[in-house]
Amino acid sequence: MTIKIFRGKHGTKHDLGKDHPESPDRLFAIDDQLLSSGLDMVCEHADAAPIAEAYLKLAHDPYYVKSVFEHAAQLIFSDHEKTLYSEGKDNVAWLDEDTGLMRHSLNAALESAGSGCNAVDWVMEGSDRQAFCATRPPGHHATYDSAMGFCIFNNIVIAARYALQNYELKRVAIIDFDVHHGNGTEQIVAGDQRIMLCSSFQHPFYPHSGSPVLASNVLSVPLDAGATGEVFREKIQHWFAALRNFQPELIFISAGFDAHAEDPMAHLRLVEDDYFWISQQLRAVADACCNGRIVSMLEGGYDLSALGRSVVAHIKGMSHPIEDPQ
Repeated sequence: MTIKIFRGKHGTKHDLGKDHPESPDRLFAIDDQLLSSGLDMVCEHADAAPIAEAYLKLAHDPYYVKSVFEHAAQLIFSDHEKTLYSEGKDNVAWLDEDTGLMRHSLNAALESAGSGCNAVDWVMEGSDRQAFCATRPPGHHATYDSAMGFCIFNNIVIAARYALQNYELKRVAIIDFDVHHGNGTEQIVAGDQRIMLCSSFQHPFYPHSGSPVLASNVLSVPLDAGATGEVFREKIQHWFAALRNFQPELIFISAGFDAHAEDPMAHLRLVEDDYFWISQQLRAVADACCNGRIVSMLEGGYDLSALGRSVVAHIKGMSHPIEDPQ
């Protein structure tokens, strides 16, 4: 077992203002908990390389990709931006009401998307390898042709299709346990029978999607506000048999931790033990199906202490093999 953590050099520089919940402090909180838990010393570490623009088109409309680059270029070189920069402030170009670009955002987004591809390359070089991408901005709300919900590029879909294309895999799985439905991921992969998507989320809730599902390759578990870890475990139990039947050659995780009971952005009641449990169950499936290979990518999680503790639980769960319960 070897776990490698990928980080982007610009992840802590992408800053949309002190009132924006998707803040650089999220990464600092994760690093603090990794250090205090001792995991930082036993994991390997790597810097994420920015993704090549061509790979963004594995998940996105080329015109959308071009528009993001154009927005970033205008932002960086505008006279207004130069004035703000000299005053120690940032101009922000808003792609939607929640998702913006400032002068470091494009680099951060390219590294965030690139981290998944870097992780795929590393995981596929051997067996019994798991990777966690501690990068931002997140990705699972980004649709084929638009930014949404803090997400610029759909990092998890790009990584999954990168693996299918570059390693000639036939089947991969994406598991998304973020409290918000990964609408962009589902929109992009719906009907792509090479990809099984298992998704749990609070419903009805932002982004007001996910039920009914869009295609047969999607297993959707809507959860009522107030659902506890016990309910969560019961509702998703069928995933593991379905995954074993599908036999993925690589497992991807959209790892959002905003279903935690302490998170202010939603109303589910998960705790660290629930993240440990699902991570360990997915590790068992990976051991049975794909030589233990997992690529996990950070999505949501906005209470800083709960986020850091939950990431530690997630990594510990991936690193503690159990016998396949089936």
